[in-house]
Amino acid sequence: MRRFARLFDALDRTTSTAAKRDAMARYFDEAPAADAAWAAYVLGGGKLKRTASSTELRLALAAETGYADWLIDDCYEQVGDLAETVALMLPDGDEGDADVPLHVWMEARLPSLSRLDGAGRIELLREWWRALPRDQVFLANKLLTGALRVGVSHRLLVQAVAQWSNLPTDLIAHRMSGDWRPGATAFTALAAPERADEHAGERPYPFFLASPLEALPDTLGEVGDWLAEWKWDGIRAQVMRRGDGVLVWSRGEERLDGRFPEIEQAAAALPPGCVLDGEVLAWTANEDHPQLFAALQKRIGKLKPGPKLLADAPVRLMAYDLLEQGGEDLRERPLAERRQRLAALVDGHAPTLMLSPSIDAVDWPGLTAVRGESRTRRTEGLMLKRLDSPYRVGRKRGDWWKWKVDPYTLDAVLIYAQPGHGRRSGLFTDYTFGVWDGDTLVPVAKAYSGLDDKEIDRLDRWIRAHTRERFGPVRSVEAVHVFELAFEAIQVSGRHKSGVAVRFPRILRWRTDKAIHDADTLDALRRLASG
Repeated sequence: MRRFARLFDALDRTTSTAAKRDAMARYFDEAPAADAAWAAYVLGGGKLKRTASSTELRLALAAETGYADWLIDDCYEQVGDLAETVALMLPDGDEGDADVPLHVWMEARLPSLSRLDGAGRIELLREWWRALPRDQVFLANKLLTGALRVGVSHRLLVQAVAQWSNLPTDLIAHRMSGDWRPGATAFTALAAPERADEHAGERPYPFFLASPLEALPDTLGEVGDWLAEWKWDGIRAQVMRRGDGVLVWSRGEERLDGRFPEIEQAAAALPPGCVLDGEVLAWTANEDHPQLFAALQKRIGKLKPGPKLLADAPVRLMAYDLLEQGGEDLRERPLAERRQRLAALVDGHAPTLMLSPSIDAVDWPGLTAVRGESRTRRTEGLMLKRLDSPYRVGRKRGDWWKWKVDPYTLDAVLIYAQPGHGRRSGLFTDYTFGVWDGDTLVPVAKAYSGLDDKEIDRLDRWIRAHTRERFGPVRSVEAVHVFELAFEAIQVSGRHKSGVAVRFPRILRWRTDKAIHDADTLDALRRLASG
């Protein structure tokens, strides 16, 4: 694992995407195929099975070092990452296992740990730590707890593999989509020449993602060159009609078969060899807008939803693109043609399979006025798609834009903080905010993005100096600072102490000009949620 440890260190030391891509490409060129496969899997966000608990890591550390529990807890609180805490507190190992290949760790060693009882796992952890250098202790602990993060997106990983293989990015993205599993043969196959039947299997096509529209819409040219649609707030999915069956893939490349039987049943009536791209929405009959996203969330985790859930939150696929028809890849054809074919294909399969309606406007001001109806229609704004655009891979700017409505905002008080993860594990970067319920501050949102590095450093120092109470890694702080938060939606929630839940909260700015009595009230949020 020595080579992988050097790669991880190189990735962790830079924020440059080009440097990260080049480092991964060099690793893939130098590493054995079996190791490269596992590196690609874990760096790309592949799911890792936890083979030891955090409690077992603490017990093993205490047994190996003799340190008291309070000292371990205090060090963990300062570091903020248990794997790093263990690596820092252990004496240097003899490095006898430093050259054990990564694939041996992933395929033999870590699975063997899960087969032991608690005492056996603790003893084996101690044996491993004694034979590893500090950087590999850290990595081994990250892998066995399933928590490896190093700031590499799946898209960047695909670019690195494409650079290593000298093949197009879209081809690599397709080959690594779906249920790609690591292995020497699988990794070597990524660099194979393209086959004529490359897209005929069960893997989804790489999704084309829109970019945020940050300029005025009239900078895009003539409004007639664009297709305008509602930006639906659901689950992006591809529905594939293959042979005698139907496959449903999420944008996160997770198979959703069985979760939405209504869609599978409707899609089974389509001709084989077609792939639809769209949005899964919870939608009650006789309504002209979808249900709130919370209704759909109840369906996501159910592999086989029961009759009541099917009745309470029936789903539809709002289809907006056709990627394949009759086994032919249509992605290079213009959107106008793909949409015309899609309309003919789903005709007669409503309401479960619906064509996402186009929005007509004679000019940009007219379309802007229609966009103002987004919230009443329970959408997030508009999508703008160039009518002559192909279906690209990833977030390619210029052809597809998401023109979202302005988010909701609120002023809230910082009341709790805890350390972040990865490179921010030593800083307090995860914050909980509250609003007033009478004379009490009630937590309503957690956020960890929106501040720059200088603000984070400044706030971190203040948090350490103004801690009121400690609850493990979480600190209760003095109620002093007000922040303006943005969020996409709000709804009544019985699972939250406040009675409301906000969606996608993030920090807009630190309101140093406001006192805590200027923060918003819970009553105001409740009215917003109910109205």
